[in-house]
Amino acid sequence: MAVTSQFSEEGKTLTISISGRFDITTFKEFGEAYKGKLGSVSKCVVDMSQVEHLDSSALGQLLMLRERSGGESADIRIVKPNPKVKNILTMAKFDLLFKVE
Repeated sequence: MAVTSQFSEEGKTLTISISGRFDITTFKEFGEAYKGKLGSVSKCVVDMSQVEHLDSSALGQLLMLRERSGGESADIRIVKPNPKVKNILTMAKFDLLFKVE
């Protein structure tokens, strides 16, 4: 499991990339990916193109990111989930809380 983060060139978008399993084992690493970085960004992108599996703790981690990014006013996009992951996000109605692309 690897979690990385990087700012866009203009510094307004934070991209968090996750690979492998997104579950309780990523709790600390995922939090560190955005800790202290959200104040300067207007958008956060969570790249799930390499996520093989996610569970309920991953959903909780996404909710914490949303809360710490400003709640309802946060612009958080979950991009490139595979069909299985996208189905889980849809079933949990996360497509209503995040932009899933």
